[in-house]
Amino acid sequence: MFDLLQRYRRHILACGLILAALLFYSANLRSSGASTFFERSVLAVTAPLLSGLDAIWSSAADSWTHYLWLIDAAAENDRLLEETRNLKADLVAVQEVSLANERLRRLLDFKEELAMPTLPAQVIGEDASSWFRTVVINKGSEDGIAEGMPVVVAEGAVGRTIRVAARQSRVLLITDASSAVAALVQKNRTRGVCRGEGDSLTLDFALRLKEIEVGDLIVSSGTGGVFPKGLAIGHVEAVSRGDFGLFQSVTVTPTVDFSRLEEVLVLLRLPQVDEAI
Repeated sequence: MFDLLQRYRRHILACGLILAALLFYSANLRSSGASTFFERSVLAVTAPLLSGLDAIWSSAADSWTHYLWLIDAAAENDRLLEETRNLKADLVAVQEVSLANERLRRLLDFKEELAMPTLPAQVIGEDASSWFRTVVINKGSEDGIAEGMPVVVAEGAVGRTIRVAARQSRVLLITDASSAVAALVQKNRTRGVCRGEGDSLTLDFALRLKEIEVGDLIVSSGTGGVFPKGLAIGHVEAVSRGDFGLFQSVTVTPTVDFSRLEEVLVLLRLPQVDEAI
């Protein structure tokens, strides 16, 4: 302890003298009269020190205030980010509901046009392989569905049920290679059979002499016993007649976008086996 006092004795002595001077100066302030030489000297010596202390205190106070402001700003920023995320999620949900309502409205309008009982269903799965084109819907035999029933949407024919469980059914799409739908060209009533080609269709057995053009609408003929007459199937994408042969080659693009299939209608009628779709 003594060594410490010896080392800092000058600093301690200077602080003590300044403190004593300040106390003496404060005591003399109570008395009236002109300032003495001693008071003026003390004021001149202590003024820079007090000014420095005030600057240090102000700087520390500003730093603390700024720190508190940064903490509040960070908390407010986190709150606003969370609010923004919630608003974006709500917006996505509202847009999804709006799109679903629009699809259901079109499906309901289409249902009103059909002269037969229908059952709405949702697509809950699809075949992930490249060999088959099928989807799974959330309705089955408990809902009145049987194998061979046609499945449609407002845009046209989708397929038919091939496997039915109690609460789910598998639907074979018209684009599957094993599908075939009795069809005709709406414009000139040329008949043929639409067969699946994976992502597209072909119109087989269309006579070469019949005028078929790109863009013509192909509809179901109703003669096969599965699909009712007049359902849209696709539009002609390409036509090749060739120089020989009885039939022409017609490529058809489906009217239904099977990659975006979500809600469908099952036509509740007894299936017939005349048409292999």
